Amino acid sequence: MAIGDAALSLERFITALGPEEVVHGAPDGGASIEISELAYDTRSVIPGVLFFCVRGRNTDGHALAAEAAARGAAALVVEEPVPVELPQLVVPNVRAAMPIAAELFFDSPSTALDVAAVTGTNGKTTTAFLIHAILTAAGRRPGLLTNIERRVGGEPRPTGLNTPEAIDLQRLLREMADAGDQACVLEATSEAGAQGRLERTRFAVLVFTNLTQDHLNFHGTMEAYYEAKAALFAQADRAVVNVGDDWGRRLAATLPDAVTFDAGSDALDGIDLRLRGTFNRENATGAALAAAALGVDRDAIKRGIESVAGVPGRFEAIEAGQPFTVIVDYAHTPDSLENVIRAARGLGDGRLTVVFGAGGDRDRGKRPLMGRVVSELADRAILTSDNPRSEEPEAIAAQVAAGAVHELEQELDRRAAIELALLEARPDEIVVIAGRGAEPEQELATGKVLFDDRDVARSVLTRR
Repeated sequence: MAIGDAALSLERFITALGPEEVVHGAPDGGASIEISELAYDTRSVIPGVLFFCVRGRNTDGHALAAEAAARGAAALVVEEPVPVELPQLVVPNVRAAMPIAAELFFDSPSTALDVAAVTGTNGKTTTAFLIHAILTAAGRRPGLLTNIERRVGGEPRPTGLNTPEAIDLQRLLREMADAGDQACVLEATSEAGAQGRLERTRFAVLVFTNLTQDHLNFHGTMEAYYEAKAALFAQADRAVVNVGDDWGRRLAATLPDAVTFDAGSDALDGIDLRLRGTFNRENATGAALAAAALGVDRDAIKRGIESVAGVPGRFEAIEAGQPFTVIVDYAHTPDSLENVIRAARGLGDGRLTVVFGAGGDRDRGKRPLMGRVVSELADRAILTSDNPRSEEPEAIAAQVAAGAVHELEQELDRRAAIELALLEARPDEIVVIAGRGAEPEQELATGKVLFDDRDVARSVLTRR
């Protein structure tokens, strides 16, 4: 099915939703209305679109209904009627209705692909890249949806949310299938699961990497965070679970058919793993077992894993001829910082410096824990700004510093902090720049600005 051929009658959508839904302003009950596109953003509205009035964190789509109508929307999906002369389908939850419409509109695309998904606090992107490499080695032609890279039909696409909104996700899956992809590897986040973005997506296999403190600004408690992850496995044909993690052991106990592993598993015997660290061995093991669950043979698994020298922004070495080591990593939780610092220790005996910060508008409870971990394990800790978003960088830094057990240097200008670490680095030193990985932009209260830690580091090293 080609994207251009997609269509949906409002009547069919109402039938799929159930008998309780009501159409206002359509004499025939909406039976004659044909939908030619789906949208939740007014910038995407074209004539014939079914517009979903989503209540977001900052904007209520109901307030944009008139603009959608002016742009040619054919009908609206709302939680309460709005004063707009268009047929309106009133539903209890607009977000919950989106994946139902998207699956119908794009003709159940996840059933046309082997969707390999990865969920967990840390390791999702690395595991996804490894599965993608294995499936490529096996000739399975996989698409890819991660927060640092998307690929459809072998071609790169702009990145966005780790897990796209339901309409965008189903559209991308359909485009993959139409382009000849046989599989898709994607990151399945807990927030996306709780918001219904992943509803109506079938996972051929779902990998659980681990669960550590993060995203409690959204979930509230670790229990709710776990439940959001665990709920995703109801959509999976096969499960692969890391039981080296306490939450993973709990999850595996509810999934009697799950394939389980830990850092000591023998799935990688005979495979040259170039990625450093125990945590990356776990990521690679999860990827290998996920591929095996999809029927990939041992030789393709070996070739795929051995083809991956690194993942952008994940323990990525920055080389410019300097007499010391520079590593850029996405670590932004207490657990991931500890893993990365311990792995960095294995690179040599020199002084270890860590440049780090905490993101704004995110889980505040992890901030002092991050300060404690870095101050305990690093020889030199430089506290800086990460992605402060709407928060004051000084306030974030104070919360991080509150957990420190040893002195933290503070330089809230991130560029200056990176310069400080690199210009004062000694021969054989190991400098870890943590928190943002391959992110190309820094999120400030005034908006996003171009800022890639890797490019900044290369620039400083070249000057040095």
